[in-house]
Amino acid sequence: MKRLFLRFLILVVTTGLLFTSSCSKEGGDTIKVGEFASLTGKEATFGQSSHEGTLLAIEEINAAGGVLGKKLQLLTEDTQSKSGESATVVNKLVSRDGAVAILGEVASTRSLEAAPICQQSKIPMISPSSTNPKVTETGDFIFRVCFIDPFQGTVMANFASKSLKAGKVAVFTDVKSDYSKGLAKFFKEQFVKNGGQIVAELDFNGGDKDFKAQLTAIKAANPDAVFVPGYYTDAALIAIQARQLGLNVPLLGGDGWESEKLTEIGKDAVEGHYFSTHYHPDVGSDLSKRFVDNYRKRWSGKNPDALAACAYDSALVLADAIKRAATTDGTRVRDALATTKDFKAVTGNITINAQRDASKAAVILQVKGGKFKYLETVEP
Repeated sequence: MKRLFLRFLILVVTTGLLFTSSCSKEGGDTIKVGEFASLTGKEATFGQSSHEGTLLAIEEINAAGGVLGKKLQLLTEDTQSKSGESATVVNKLVSRDGAVAILGEVASTRSLEAAPICQQSKIPMISPSSTNPKVTETGDFIFRVCFIDPFQGTVMANFASKSLKAGKVAVFTDVKSDYSKGLAKFFKEQFVKNGGQIVAELDFNGGDKDFKAQLTAIKAANPDAVFVPGYYTDAALIAIQARQLGLNVPLLGGDGWESEKLTEIGKDAVEGHYFSTHYHPDVGSDLSKRFVDNYRKRWSGKNPDALAACAYDSALVLADAIKRAATTDGTRVRDALATTKDFKAVTGNITINAQRDASKAAVILQVKGGKFKYLETVEP
């Protein structure tokens, strides 16, 4: 009898634990969605824009009735723009908080830290704007709603060759950043394919303050333009020091440049330079225009950038997949995400390809009068 009672007690406890775990995962009357973003630190504007876009989407989804009869509960963690922090916070969101899916990050390096955790846990992860191809190569639970660096690098190489008529280009790469290294690689390949010459290749470490030695070497190579695939804080300082040294050629960048801090830090030194990104509020569909209006209302007149738009889209794509899966089970949500096709989003229609990437257009912007002026859209 004692043995039978002990077995019964173990069964009751185990069943209770499983029930508690299930309730935690489903979130009771809510569906828990994790978000990790650089809300503080050297790339804080990335995380803040991304969070604002994500939160706006979650609020609108909930106002429209939620998903599967439940409200979405957004659980946000700050990566502090630090290496290693993404793994820590995503582990918490998955293991302790019971998030059924993860949204984030902007920086490819931080997405690469978190992706293996989500893959191992069979929790779908959607990056709004990490462009390094390696992110989704982590596994079949990892997705993104943005273009990737082979396309972005090609776009800027073609712009340098055809629009700027540059025959010689220097490349200045952040060796601490997977994003920067990947973008530099694809830019160089296409520029050389176009018949151009890479006359100098120099490196820096993200967060450096003094770039004059490398910029002096670049100036000596006499390039027609300099490709700087870094983030806005470094790009602004590089532009300032390039001007001080008399290196007066166009600087080119990618979506990592897009932040109001670029012009706040760089001021006149960044005027006239160019970068590619995902979206601009001056162009787009009626859905895009409504998003801009709603974002301005929600965030006290602030204009959305591409990172906010991509993050907004990532939340919409996730909600759509959960609806189509009719469950929050990770494997079934993954399968629904993988079949996303022609989903109407702010940054354009989204179709997830076999590599779990989105085939998307890019826009090229120029810094003019302290603003980002739209120049052209480049289709994939």
